[in-house]
Amino acid sequence: MSVPATAPPRAAAPKRPTPQRRSTSSRSRWRNRGWVLFFLLPSAVPLVVFTLAPMVNSLWVSLHDWNLVSPMKWVGLDNYADLLTSDDTWRVLGNTLFYILGYLPLVYVGGLGLAMLLNRALKGRTFFRAAYFLPVITSWVVVALVWQWLLNPSNGLVNQLVQPVLDGLNGLFGTDMTAPGWWTDPQWAMPSVILASAWKDLGFVMVILLAGLQAIPGDVLEAARVDGAGAWKRFWHITFPLLSPSTFFVLVISLINGFQVFDQVYVMTGGGPSGASQVVVGQIYDLTFRYGRAGDASALSWILFVLILIVTALQMRGQRRWVNHA
Repeated sequence: MSVPATAPPRAAAPKRPTPQRRSTSSRSRWRNRGWVLFFLLPSAVPLVVFTLAPMVNSLWVSLHDWNLVSPMKWVGLDNYADLLTSDDTWRVLGNTLFYILGYLPLVYVGGLGLAMLLNRALKGRTFFRAAYFLPVITSWVVVALVWQWLLNPSNGLVNQLVQPVLDGLNGLFGTDMTAPGWWTDPQWAMPSVILASAWKDLGFVMVILLAGLQAIPGDVLEAARVDGAGAWKRFWHITFPLLSPSTFFVLVISLINGFQVFDQVYVMTGGGPSGASQVVVGQIYDLTFRYGRAGDASALSWILFVLILIVTALQMRGQRRWVNHA
């Protein structure tokens, strides 16, 4: 006699949350969000008051003609049009790009060299790490004044060391070379600022790259050494690719800071001589407080903001091709 087949028992349908349970869950979520907002207030309020509000206000000012005293006069986008067709704007943009192109390779190569040197088991390396980082926390005014004295064309320490060497070369080759005029010479004013800036920021780049070096697995380098790879091949094919995240961070931060360079220029050269070292932020300062053109200054600041935003976005997009996050 056959036994009738029985259907498998159906799984019990999940219970739908009751309206009361849904209401309790919703109140819990809103309570959590309220606590999050409460703890964010101490940092959010200063951010809004001292950063976002001035940014919005500067955008409004950029659409007006204003000398900081008289009532503002609406001009729309005329300030932006005047700036983009002004030779002075393109000159200070060119000076800023020249500064970045000179500063960035110098500070990166120097910081990488220091990081690799201090990554070794050297006696007193802790002291040297602190010593090289000390300029980073030193006031820019102090650093700029020291470098202004070092690069003084008349009695600066650098020219006192360079001129005897040049005199020897002049006697040997029959030339007439003299030490540079540094910050008093239009051709050497920006290189003077670049040298001071790179020296001050070497410690920061060194710390970032040193952290990246210490994160590289030692067994990978040891395996390459056992396989016969020399020091250069280990650096180029292992160390440098694995250091790319730290390199990317340094490039982004250095470029942003480079576009906003001001303190060292203001103290060392004042934008001179003859505007040879004037940069974008220095031009914004002069337009506001020297010429009373706050509308133009605000417009130039927003042009600089958009330029930095575009460059940073391109870096973020391009990192996929060369940054190794493995």
